[in-house]
Amino acid sequence: MFCISVALILMILGADGPLARTGSLPSKGLPEEKTKVWTNADLSRLRDRGLISIIGQIPEETTEPSEAPAYVQTNDPQWYAAQAARLESELENRQAELQRYRQALEVARDLRMTTGGLNLTRGDIGINTEAGIEILERRVRETRHKLDELGELARHNGVPPGALRGQ
Repeated sequence: MFCISVALILMILGADGPLARTGSLPSKGLPEEKTKVWTNADLSRLRDRGLISIIGQIPEETTEPSEAPAYVQTNDPQWYAAQAARLESELENRQAELQRYRQALEVARDLRMTTGGLNLTRGDIGINTEAGIEILERRVRETRHKLDELGELARHNGVPPGALRGQ
């Protein structure tokens, strides 16, 4: 028992004991830690040496003049003319399809010509004649709406109104 008491006392008072390192007694041989306060100059030196990496850093502005501005199609009157021509062609095709459908209905109503079934390979088949007309009219309206949106975009970007007509 005496031996254990002496060992405990030596551990508490000894510099190499575990309580000396965790207690309030200073330990021998370990440097005392100091808090480093970093300044902007310190960070600049570290960044110059490549020791700091900042993700998403905005590149510095270049003073060199750029060669030419980038092409923006929404500012090009020729792009508007090409888009408008494509949409007008699509609109004409859809209107012609609607007209052919209406004429075919008139012929069927007069019973001058009858068919033996439905063409199931075409998309958007109508269950009845009114549904078929509604589908074709909706396509015409959608194409007109796209053409109107193109005109609005051209007006918003300062393109002259004649550019859509190829003038």
